[in-house]
Amino acid sequence: MPREAPYLAVADVLRARILAGEWRIGERLPSRARLSEEYGVGRNVMQRAMDRLINDGLLEGRAGSGTYVRTPRERLRLVRSLHRDRGFGCSPNAGARQRGDADSWDSHSEVRVPAPEEVAVRLGITPGDLCVNTHYEFLADGQPVQLSESWEPMAITDGTPIVLPEMGPLAGRGLVERMRSIGVAISTVVEVPRPARATRVQANLLGIGVGDLVLQIERTVYDTGGRPVETADMVIPDVRREVVYEFGVDRP
Repeated sequence: MPREAPYLAVADVLRARILAGEWRIGERLPSRARLSEEYGVGRNVMQRAMDRLINDGLLEGRAGSGTYVRTPRERLRLVRSLHRDRGFGCSPNAGARQRGDADSWDSHSEVRVPAPEEVAVRLGITPGDLCVNTHYEFLADGQPVQLSESWEPMAITDGTPIVLPEMGPLAGRGLVERMRSIGVAISTVVEVPRPARATRVQANLLGIGVGDLVLQIERTVYDTGGRPVETADMVIPDVRREVVYEFGVDRP
């Protein structure tokens, strides 16, 4: 397994010290030379670590003065809930919108895309079976807040009006309603969240730094017979979103 870049490790330690209140908002940090000596790293490594925290909104550089702790950017809560998001994250119109929720999105679908091996395993199909592959970019107040790549087997939707998720009579209505229109009832959603670092492509799309923390969520949706009908990979920037799972309670 590849080692984490030294500047990222230093940035994580400095971040923890800042969030613990070791330096107050508006207080100047020790010099780069002093911190480099304290951590046993070169000044370039320390500079990259501090640049990362500046990008994250924890620090600000003042020309000729030094680097200071600034008020952290607001980190909004993103609730994952069946009750609030009946489209399972595929439409910002599904459920009551909360502050910071996505209010618009861009999407691009391709049909008859052969399923890669990993996707095929998740969908219970044969590698190379044809799918609809859709890329989403979700925005909140014009700021990118989430990426998603979705795969749907064409064996389920081919020849129906819903083959393209964001075109046709149910465009933007979410997976549950789309599948219900062709007689497929959704019963279960399985999500696997994993911490990760942003790739260059993800960083460019989300407006964050390469290597910044993100939450990757692997989601698979099943019908009442246990058949996978869609799988997706979502990427959420950690610096902007705190992901919370909300569960309902069955009542007699």
